[in-house]
Amino acid sequence: MRTLGSPYLALLAQAQGGALSGMSDSSGTSPLELLANSGYVAKVVLFMLGMMSIVCWAIIFYKVWTFRRANRQSGSFLEVFRRSNKFSEVQAVCRSLEDSPLVGLFQAGYAELTAQLRQATSTEEAAPAGAVNPRAAAGRPMLKSLTAVDRALLRASVVETNKLELWISFLATTASIAPFIGLFGTVWGIMEAFLNISEQGSTSLGVVAPGIATALIATAAGLAAAIPAVIAYNQLSHRVKLFASEMDDFAMEFLNISERNFT
Repeated sequence: MRTLGSPYLALLAQAQGGALSGMSDSSGTSPLELLANSGYVAKVVLFMLGMMSIVCWAIIFYKVWTFRRANRQSGSFLEVFRRSNKFSEVQAVCRSLEDSPLVGLFQAGYAELTAQLRQATSTEEAAPAGAVNPRAAAGRPMLKSLTAVDRALLRASVVETNKLELWISFLATTASIAPFIGLFGTVWGIMEAFLNISEQGSTSLGVVAPGIATALIATAAGLAAAIPAVIAYNQLSHRVKLFASEMDDFAMEFLNISERNFT
């Protein structure tokens, strides 16, 4: 028995040593080597996810910088607006604070206000002396329609909101489709792994593991692109809502001042 068992034990030890050496070689494979040996479809999927991730991060940094600048200039504009006694004084500082969405609202309302007051002044000059409105005769300019000023502010609010929301929808798109693109790459990679098994006729770990590992990289890349996009989209959308609320408050304040002084 010892004579027959010794060669068997020697062969078993040799087989185990070969398996361990194969496992150590496969464990040393880096993700970059897996990507280099991956198929054409996997590389295209990873390239798409990488580009989407780069664009998303560029949008995130740009919008954060833009929103901070807009918030800072809105504070400065409101300080000037509430301290000034005339709209013309506020108009003079608008060019230096044009990144604030409130400046767009003010300029739209001020343009409509000025157009109505000029039209009223020209009508008074052209009318006979006995037909002039007694209230306007005191030298106080009068608005013809406060509703028109409100509509001008509303249009400007829509324009400014669209500017704030620019490119944010791409974050939502990336958050929605990036996991599915990664899943497609994973499914395709697993299909290639099974085809490789059928060609080599072996189901050993050294044959199966590299293909499955390469396939799972696509899912990881999809999640890596989608998770920051979801977080950034929610945060930036919340900031846009805050800006929209601030614009609504400013529009009401502008209308109240116009009603007190020009009606």
